Amino acid sequence: MKATVQIADFSIGDASLVMIAGPCVIESAAATLAIARTLKEMARELALPLIFKASYDKANRTSLASYRGPGLEKGLETLARVKAEVGLPVLSDVHQVAEVGPAAQVLDVLQIPAFLCRQTDLVVAAALSGKVVNIKKGQFLAPWDLGPVLEKARAAGNERILLTERGSSFGYNNLVVDFRSLAIMRELGCPVILDVTHSLQLPGGQGACSGGQRQFIPPLARAGVAAGVDGLFMEVHPDPGKARCDGPNSLPLDQVPALWRELKGLHEFLRQQRQEK
Repeated sequence: MKATVQIADFSIGDASLVMIAGPCVIESAAATLAIARTLKEMARELALPLIFKASYDKANRTSLASYRGPGLEKGLETLARVKAEVGLPVLSDVHQVAEVGPAAQVLDVLQIPAFLCRQTDLVVAAALSGKVVNIKKGQFLAPWDLGPVLEKARAAGNERILLTERGSSFGYNNLVVDFRSLAIMRELGCPVILDVTHSLQLPGGQGACSGGQRQFIPPLARAGVAAGVDGLFMEVHPDPGKARCDGPNSLPLDQVPALWRELKGLHEFLRQQRQEK
């Protein structure tokens, strides 16, 4: 039986479609707060539960010269302001065990990056924090391989776990989503999230940085809703062409309302169809 996970004043895994959205990385406190306020208003108008995401550090950039973010201390200060001033629950990546303690004091959701999902000490430390943990499936893993990863977290006494699909390696510089994985991951007993925008990344596709195919965000998001995901994860930016990380696979902020409205309508239609059967 699939569990539900409570965050703030809503649950993931019940009848609602939850959105996890924000910029890839914290570029500045002012920009992050502005995006958070805009997303909150968009979500409020559509009555969609929203978790704000932004990374304080992107530890696995393609190039040493790539922007990583403001770092743990300043990044958490910004995310704390999002919680206090905007009123949204917040999510960010943790990369090392030493980050878990400080991050858990601020974040509502600790996210295990895909490349680190098999790092036992990190997964256990995040679970021991008692916070909700979002485990991203590695691009190199089959969906059933998340079973042992999940057991590491559960062995630490934490059942508040989300599992996220973000594409699988499909040859060089390419990812593909096998939609069977969403059903398989659901059988593990956790809410399932589809990370739409990272699934459209082209890892290392531009040589010194990754490329992406943002034009496919709407059809991939619709397919995820049709497959019955509990939430959608997407990176958004006011001007993706100027984003300091993951711009090619980020959704322009001004396109969010129309897409979210469509996705909510599809989700409600499918839920009604299931209830009538």
